[in-house]
Amino acid sequence: MKKILFVCLLFVGVFTLNAGTGGGKNFPSLLTGSNQSPELSSIADSIYYTIHLDSFGLNRDAFFYAYKGYQFLSAQNKLNNKNVLTICDYSQSSHNRRLYIIDLAAGKILFNTFVSHGKRSGEEYAWTFSNTTNSNKSSLGFLVTGETYKGKAGYSMHFDGVEPGINDKVRKRDIVMHGSWYVNEQRADEGGYMGRSLGCPAVPYKEHKQIIDLIKGGSCFFVYHPDSWYAQTSQILNARVDWPVASTQTNVQGLQQPAGN
Repeated sequence: MKKILFVCLLFVGVFTLNAGTGGGKNFPSLLTGSNQSPELSSIADSIYYTIHLDSFGLNRDAFFYAYKGYQFLSAQNKLNNKNVLTICDYSQSSHNRRLYIIDLAAGKILFNTFVSHGKRSGEEYAWTFSNTTNSNKSSLGFLVTGETYKGKAGYSMHFDGVEPGINDKVRKRDIVMHGSWYVNEQRADEGGYMGRSLGCPAVPYKEHKQIIDLIKGGSCFFVYHPDSWYAQTSQILNARVDWPVASTQTNVQGLQQPAGN
């Protein structure tokens, strides 16, 4: 009973922090090497372990960075769809279910499935990335999901990159989400790699419509890889977080107590 109550309080508290334009947090500067915020780290860890994202194979750093960027974009009023956070974890093999769609309001994973990377980003693993047209490589960093359309691959969705020099050309490059026949469980089981797209994060055809409809229209989409150049260059990852302790003290204490039991 205590565990159920804690989980409910956790997500009520987190969703309360997400509500409104600022949620009690500020990102006044984009200075490299600045404060990571213990409050933000505590909340991110609590969500990560409560949903058991580690058991689904999601890298802990990937979630922390994704959640920080989600809060940054939310504070900047860049997100129209704040309920979901999508993480594409390119530190994993393409044989893995490395796409995660997380419902932050309900505190659960909506989808954990396969996703492709660009054919020139790597084979089984993606390891090189680009913001250049016709590179056929994936782009790293924070994207905001856009509008849907029907194209050559059927029902698809645009992205807008929000990191200059890193992914701000994804729309011009036609990097979109669409369904693909070569992204599926059978191919993964047979050992076939899924680095076959022109840079698009393609998902299984049997799931692509549901996935696109869940995340379209202004949600946060984070493409992760432990790339040192990106970690040093991303202004969002290196933003200073000023999150007044007074505005989150009750929630943070409530999140931390069960961890010590």
